Amino acid sequence: MKSILLSIVLTALACPSFATQPLRLAIAGLSHGHVDWIFNRKDKDDVQIAGIYETNPQLIARYASRYQLDTALFFTDLNQMLDQVKPDAVSAFGAISEHIAVVRACAPRRIHVMVEKPLATTLEDAKEIRDLAEQHQIHVLTNFETSWYESNQQIKRLLDDGRLGEVRKVIVNDGHQGPKEIGVSTAFFDILTDPKKNGAGALVDFGCYGANLMTWLMGGERPISVTAVAHQNKPDIYKDVDDEATIIVQYPRAQCIIQASWNWPFSRKDMEVYGTEGYAIAADATTVHQRLADSRSLTTTRLPSRPAPFDDPFSVLAHVVNGTLVLDKTDHYGLAVNVVAVEILEAAIRSAAERKTVFLKK
Repeated sequence: MKSILLSIVLTALACPSFATQPLRLAIAGLSHGHVDWIFNRKDKDDVQIAGIYETNPQLIARYASRYQLDTALFFTDLNQMLDQVKPDAVSAFGAISEHIAVVRACAPRRIHVMVEKPLATTLEDAKEIRDLAEQHQIHVLTNFETSWYESNQQIKRLLDDGRLGEVRKVIVNDGHQGPKEIGVSTAFFDILTDPKKNGAGALVDFGCYGANLMTWLMGGERPISVTAVAHQNKPDIYKDVDDEATIIVQYPRAQCIIQASWNWPFSRKDMEVYGTEGYAIAADATTVHQRLADSRSLTTTRLPSRPAPFDDPFSVLAHVVNGTLVLDKTDHYGLAVNVVAVEILEAAIRSAAERKTVFLKK
């Protein structure tokens, strides 16, 4: 049924009669390293930048010069920008801790929001975001790079079709050599290494992928416990936050191990899913290794990239806002999954600090 619905939606997107005006999108913050994506979509016309909120004059000057942006687009007051520009949606590219402030400003104005992963730094903020979205009937999406991976979608299809059986163990590996080592901007580095702005270090920066993926695979189910160990392998660089974390998320009949690190020798985002009838490994965005009950050996499948609009988060946002795309309630981007993901991360931070397993309240 889901595949039929998706086919209908994609057919509708391809039909000229469903053509809509570009989404008027405002940007809240320029400090997040992923913000450049929105300024490099030269081949797409589904989004129009209507305004940019930023208080750092150096960032304003840098982006205005880099992308030849009209200075009239910039505002140093979020509420003023929203009232003057009246955007359809806002994409937040500041600190994670600032997501709640963006939603508080946007929700009463019926302006939709997309934030960079994860949804919030605390469960309290995540729940308030959910409540504001429900009260004011807006969409709040959380963008994860792994939502663009066709390999993850293929594993979910195998799971939904029963070919993997019931999930028993999932291992998610995410990270890179470290923010300083890969050369992130000073503004982004300041966010990632501030426990108040980011929530934690690698534990949040890359642990959020596993929390999101596992909750998605489990259909939004909350785990019963979370156990985490966090460490500083490079305290001279990351003196206030962890650069290494392992999180064990326990369910009644399944377990997820999340390995989040700023110490990998290279960037990686891969996932292993082991069921009662077989297993599948998403080695990268388009490669799946699998062994199923009816197979004597491991096979490898090379997949095409996810089709539009799922290959671009801003296209997803545009289609959700204009109503040509209806996401499943337990989609990667949705609040149901991402509130639970924040609950897992908050429990992991507490577990690592207290050096004990944290049991989630029923």
